Amino acid sequence: MIKVAVAGYAGRMGSAVVDAVTAADDMIVACGIDPYGGQAAFPTFKSISEAVEEAEFDVLVDFTAPNVVAGNLEVALPAGIDCVVGTTGLSNDKLEELAALAPEGTCLFYAPNFTTGAVLMMQFAKAAAPFFPEAEVIEFHHAKKKDAPSGTAVRTAQMIADARDFESTAPGSETEIDGCEGARGALVNGVPVHSVRSMGFVATQEVIFGSMGQTLTIKHDSWDRSSYMPGVLLGIRNVGEMKGLIIGLESFML
Repeated sequence: MIKVAVAGYAGRMGSAVVDAVTAADDMIVACGIDPYGGQAAFPTFKSISEAVEEAEFDVLVDFTAPNVVAGNLEVALPAGIDCVVGTTGLSNDKLEELAALAPEGTCLFYAPNFTTGAVLMMQFAKAAAPFFPEAEVIEFHHAKKKDAPSGTAVRTAQMIADARDFESTAPGSETEIDGCEGARGALVNGVPVHSVRSMGFVATQEVIFGSMGQTLTIKHDSWDRSSYMPGVLLGIRNVGEMKGLIIGLESFML
């Protein structure tokens, strides 16, 4: 039985993780960590430090906030606790710095997106990238998302850039008119990324490729947070067999 601690258990994603872990036959919620959490069917703590001192668990699942996750990992990883992280906003350099805090055999698994469809979308984009001179990413999320662009969009842009040996020649920020700076989006590894924040969305992303006389659009929609849970459970089940820093759910899918 895998003993799981859920950081941010009182939040929207955290509560979904609690439900998914509770329903699984091979794992149990050992404790929850959330300064704003209330009573639950398992022990709860206000901080990760308290949880590490007073509870026993194998895996920490973190769906908190960009300004919280690093502090949680700085406590859990040195304690030899494997971590499954879905909180975005950390750079690759920061992830590597945090993973270096862990003793040998401990794993930091980070996924910018835990939906299987989004992982496949990124893989399809990677496959298409060498064949199209232009590529842009447009991502749509709910109005309360705390980071922009999304971790999925950043990862997608990085994968597109890594898959091709040329840069886009499409007009960039130099064409933006006065007072409309940002119209061409943020450049992530040379790929324009545009973020939409609005009520009505959960998570949607389009990758638009263009070449002479044709376009290719790859789109993924997530309408409910339950779509993330199979990927989260896959991460929990596999992280104990890995070590160091692992990025991307495709590490366990493909």
